[in-house]
Amino acid sequence: MQTVVVGTSGTTAADVVAVARQNARVELGDDAVVALTAAREIVDALAAKPEPVYGVSTGFGALATRHIGHDLRAQLQRNIVRSHAAGMGPRVEREVVRALMFLRLKTVCSGHTGVRPQVAQTMADVLNAGITPVVHEYGSLGCSGDLAPLSHCALTLMGEGQAEGPDGTLRPAGELLAEHGIAPVELREKEGLALLNGTDGMLGMLVMALADLDVLYKSADITAALSLEALLGTAKVLAPELHAIRPHPGQAAAAANMLAVLTGSGLTGHHQDDAPRVQDAYSVRCAPQVAGAGRDTLAHARTVAERELAAAVDNPVVLPDGRVESNGNFHGAPVAYVLDFLAVAAADLGSIAERRTDRLLDKNRSHGLPPFLADDAGVDSGLMIAQYTQAALVSEMKRLAVPASADSIPSSAMQEDHVSMGWSAARKLRTAVDNLARIIAVELYAATRAIELREGLTPAPASRAVIEAARKAGVEGPGPDRFLAPDLAAAETFVRSGELVGAAETVTGPLA
Repeated sequence: MQTVVVGTSGTTAADVVAVARQNARVELGDDAVVALTAAREIVDALAAKPEPVYGVSTGFGALATRHIGHDLRAQLQRNIVRSHAAGMGPRVEREVVRALMFLRLKTVCSGHTGVRPQVAQTMADVLNAGITPVVHEYGSLGCSGDLAPLSHCALTLMGEGQAEGPDGTLRPAGELLAEHGIAPVELREKEGLALLNGTDGMLGMLVMALADLDVLYKSADITAALSLEALLGTAKVLAPELHAIRPHPGQAAAAANMLAVLTGSGLTGHHQDDAPRVQDAYSVRCAPQVAGAGRDTLAHARTVAERELAAAVDNPVVLPDGRVESNGNFHGAPVAYVLDFLAVAAADLGSIAERRTDRLLDKNRSHGLPPFLADDAGVDSGLMIAQYTQAALVSEMKRLAVPASADSIPSSAMQEDHVSMGWSAARKLRTAVDNLARIIAVELYAATRAIELREGLTPAPASRAVIEAARKAGVEGPGPDRFLAPDLAAAETFVRSGELVGAAETVTGPLA
């Protein structure tokens, strides 16, 4: 099993994915333990002074004006966790909760939060035990971070509330901790607040979306190439010199991927009549431009994610010179914006893929393919309703592209009067990513069938490799009508798992 060591300098996207999805083991670095100890000494010294310090000896948010005496401070920290664990709605996915917990641990280990080393170790122990707190869909406004989701995680550290064990069964958190030999934490000054105050949920979902979209953008380049081939289109528009004069790196990468897939094709440039096309339709000809713009959006989002992965997000923070200062670094705007940008790009990529699919099915625009790629059109409906499903997914993608980050709703007696809605942006992006995989799967299903219907013409070697792998994976080829849902599900798995990309790369080598 992979081990991820958490130090003071942040973490990587690969480590987040490893912990969230692959159950990698988590350990505290020696530097983190030293930093945690030093920061805690600063907090303890401030706690002993008579002057109020926010988060240490005061209430929180709009209640920060009240000074809290020594005898009530432990209760104060417990109470903030209990009261803020106010989420509602469906449970959030296990991988999201694990990413959330790991990223909070990352910030704790920076030494800027004032949390004791034993609290950080308990966070690692809970992750390593496979214990997953119950976190609900609704409760975060993305300002002061993901308060309710993080509170539900902190509640588990205290041995309270419900959590899922490694066997997938919901049980009282205290029972699960005891079963794994983990002592519940007894929170001290500032610790409750430090466990709640971060953008970790939205960041975790961003990191995982980037990993998924990296696969899906390569997949979309492949299916676009297959559609171009099935439509007897021209590959001349993919020439590197054409893309060099409009130097967007994503566009060049997408065109290069498509060209690599189409190398050696016997279908491109063929025409079924004596009036060859001068130009293909936009959905074919402009595929690199649309996918490329999305790729460049991904690159920007990765830059934001990398900065956040190196950040310590808390309020107040412990500075190296001993000050404990309030700040606004918990605001989720930087993450929320790119989550929304990605949803817009994903919607457009899905939209252009659907237009190519529709073109493949329309006998008036498919250049000699049978209506709906049916075996016996009229008796058979072919892929008519598969395209309906794809169109429904595209329409939902457009709704999901409406930005959450353009909204704000005041809270906490107007103390938190401008919020990012980043958690909401992340939640809808997860749905958008799932839908995009399905949309690409339908194009794959149609394009591979269409290529096989071009009898007497030889597809590119990479196309043949994709078709063979898809058929082995249960994505059936041409023939009379059958129950389509299982075929489409197999196509979705083939895309989502990365098998589509892997099949093409057996011929092309690594795609960009």
